[in-house]
Amino acid sequence: MTEVLLFFQNQVLGMQWLNQQLGQLLSALGLNTDSKIGASVQFFLYDVIKISILLCFLIFIISYIQSYFPPERSRKILGRFRGVGANIMAALLGTVTPFCSCSSIPLFIGFSSAGLPLGVTFSFLISSPMVDLGSLLLLTGVFGWKIACAYVIVGLVVAVVGGTMIEKLPLKDQVEPFVRQGAATETDVPGYSRKQRCQYAFDQVTATFRKVFPYILLGVGVGALIHNWIPQAWIETVLGGQNPLGVVLAVLVGIPMYADIFGTIPVAEALLSKGAQLGTVLSFMMAVTTLSLPSLIMLRKAIKPLLMAVFIGICTVGIVLVGYLFNGVQSYLI
Repeated sequence: MTEVLLFFQNQVLGMQWLNQQLGQLLSALGLNTDSKIGASVQFFLYDVIKISILLCFLIFIISYIQSYFPPERSRKILGRFRGVGANIMAALLGTVTPFCSCSSIPLFIGFSSAGLPLGVTFSFLISSPMVDLGSLLLLTGVFGWKIACAYVIVGLVVAVVGGTMIEKLPLKDQVEPFVRQGAATETDVPGYSRKQRCQYAFDQVTATFRKVFPYILLGVGVGALIHNWIPQAWIETVLGGQNPLGVVLAVLVGIPMYADIFGTIPVAEALLSKGAQLGTVLSFMMAVTTLSLPSLIMLRKAIKPLLMAVFIGICTVGIVLVGYLFNGVQSYLI
């Protein structure tokens, strides 16, 4: 059973066979893959192709599933639950929704306009960009199934706890009036046929890939630079175990950036291989996907400054705690 899991992780999701084939091809073309330039080219081509293939496949599968959960149906499902159960369902629903924080905000506004509890909508907003089914499979291919499962579970916990805390605070008046006064439609979306669901999924693949691909190129390019050109001692000094503030630094660096998890994984992979601690790397990924500056600017149009500050504070503290937790148990996961 272990051999089957390793084969699935390394050859199916990790596509190590592709890396070997690219190495042979580049060598046949006269490029020394042991040199910094050759290794950078191989790293870039391998990660771009691997992530693109997995991304298209995963978007299709997730979008097909998502076609069963249009906003109105999702609202009705969430409306059946109360208390922490509603937060858990909202966080789980976030795993089958769009791939970046900016595309999650319109759904957050729609759920708020429909009268769902504030904490429930924030559990969804935290979970949607941070954790999705695609991240589970892609993280498995890069970091292994233990780290992937732990990341997803902890991400869901952050979303549930964060939403629950916001619900308990007197912040219901901190949503902008146009959101609270918005009228939610009561007409459910007609059911798709199987062909229509496939077409919807294909359209989502095309639209999402066009939007995400530039960030994949940027992320893989940065990853190749870190992997082959930045000395390991530098990474270990700044983000390794010798720097107790490495997690905080990684979160502060990640917040101004904008990318989804597919664009941050190559950077995280390179940092980890250079000696950065696991929790520090995962905190960086969470900060980029959940607290990116563009998404915060969009969110500010829907909520008032106090609620914005609480949201940022809860997410930041949660992400930092997750980082130190993973650093503490790194030896058990790698």
